[in-house]
Amino acid sequence: MAVQAIPARIRWAVDFMDVQPSDHVLEIGCGPGAGVEAICGKLESGKMFAIDRSESGVDRTKRRNQKHVDAGRLTVRQIDLATLRVPVKRLNKVFAFNVNLFWVRACHDEVALLHERLLPGGAVFLFYEVRFPEQVPEMIEKASASLAEVGFRVSVVEQKQPAVVGIIGRR
Repeated sequence: MAVQAIPARIRWAVDFMDVQPSDHVLEIGCGPGAGVEAICGKLESGKMFAIDRSESGVDRTKRRNQKHVDAGRLTVRQIDLATLRVPVKRLNKVFAFNVNLFWVRACHDEVALLHERLLPGGAVFLFYEVRFPEQVPEMIEKASASLAEVGFRVSVVEQKQPAVVGIIGRR
């Protein structure tokens, strides 16, 4: 398999999250696995759990990150967030990039599940590539409200190059 570069927007988001070697991280919507690759590269004793509703996304992530699967650092599953079962208070960070769930429909149950599974001091990092700047205010408003509704403290970060907006919910 040819080596694939990690896009600048993903590298920026992962750097912003400040992944620590012992973190336990969940990625929602792992797609082609670039975020998984960037995060797993920072883990030593930590673990990564990546989910995607798409079989092809799961397959691509596994292929791209086989060394992390083999090392026991990465688990990848085809599942949606609503049916995810993770031990309570196990995660340090949750990562999602361009996952529209959090701003296009009601997602109280999914966000409440994340709040329950995060350790105190943990955070949910929702990043979106800014393709349609006119959507950014609605995106921020709705995703922020979804997080705040279950008790997250919300902050927003915007990056110009690459053009990314991040909505962060801290437990």
